[in-house]
Amino acid sequence: MTTDAAAHATTDIRDLAEADLDPALDLCYSVFHLKPGDRTRNFHRDLLRDGLRFGAYDGGQLAGLAGAHRRTLSVPGGQLPCAAVDFVSVLPTHRRRGILTSMMDALWSRCAADGRPVACLWPSESAIYGRYGFGAATEVYGIEIDTSRPLALRLAPDSRPLRLIDPAEAPALLAPRYDATLPQRAGRFTRDRSWWRNGALDLDGAGMDAGQEGFGAARVVVLGAPGEEPGGYAVYRTRASGEGRSGAVRVGELEAESGPAAAALWSYLVSIDLTTTMEVQGRPADDPLLYLAADRDQVRVTGQESSLWLRLVDVRAALTARSWAAPVDLVVDLRDTALPANAGRFRLTAGPGGGATWEPATEAPDISLDVRELGSCYLGGTPLRHFVHAGLATEHTPGAVRRLDAALETEWLPFTGENH
Repeated sequence: MTTDAAAHATTDIRDLAEADLDPALDLCYSVFHLKPGDRTRNFHRDLLRDGLRFGAYDGGQLAGLAGAHRRTLSVPGGQLPCAAVDFVSVLPTHRRRGILTSMMDALWSRCAADGRPVACLWPSESAIYGRYGFGAATEVYGIEIDTSRPLALRLAPDSRPLRLIDPAEAPALLAPRYDATLPQRAGRFTRDRSWWRNGALDLDGAGMDAGQEGFGAARVVVLGAPGEEPGGYAVYRTRASGEGRSGAVRVGELEAESGPAAAALWSYLVSIDLTTTMEVQGRPADDPLLYLAADRDQVRVTGQESSLWLRLVDVRAALTARSWAAPVDLVVDLRDTALPANAGRFRLTAGPGGGATWEPATEAPDISLDVRELGSCYLGGTPLRHFVHAGLATEHTPGAVRRLDAALETEWLPFTGENH
């Protein structure tokens, strides 16, 4: 229950009944100013039905909504059950009544019951979610390539054949290549066949961006002969020139087992006839493409932004589940105003051999920080020293932050390509 003293109103937070799925979607669309078609609405209804969902009711009227998909997230050295928060919306008439806070409290309780030590989201307004302990954990680059000329590369592309496949056949064929990336890069989600179909490929045209800006349906190119496991693949869409727009290729996803394999796929995409521009929606900050390109004027980074925001719901479970790159033994004073069970002074002991521990401590702290900053560092994407330099974390023992950064480091930066 959340009571707003000024409005003298009481809001009840409870599981959203199936009968309220459509009113809940109407509320969400109204808040975000969306007008989805029937296919998109059906897709969203199924997502909301299958996930965690909470409604805020004011005297029987639905005034707020929060949902979370049950996903599995790759973390350094393994995978963790994760609540991917979505559909968060509150009627404009009910703002500043603590409704969002109450829905987040309900989510934390459900995460604990479901054994989900982490939650994540893609914020529409990043200023909102830091106060709930979410920190930006992965970053993506937007890239644009001039395709009016061949792509100059610093190495020879893989010589295996490239072939287009029916997107409907793609989930079974591409899944092994995608799954191979999970141990390499934290921040990625496991996918079942349904997620491949409706999320990565949008075969039913239910995505919010389906058909926007003149781009057609998804196409899939794979590297390798029929009957062998692909060395890489790309999912992309094309747009013809006209109506004041140039012909373009939009790349949604590209995975490759090696630099030469990536070079072969990028060379193919750049060579598509009747296009002059390639838009790459999201790539990791250490994407090999940025080093493969012989002419960086041809391959331009057009934007950099936070992607996945992470919340450590159960800090002990999260820290002891990941792998560590270097030995570390230090005392951390952790702040967490939303989940007091996480807060306090703890000794972290970990190393490459495994068996990390996170236990209460009474000694003076080596480092003090908030759970938000710990979430940002957890996947290995952001060094803690950046937050120390910004005054958002404190090093009490010289060298402690460097030791923790070395232990958190990963071979590849974390990357989250999807945003739902």
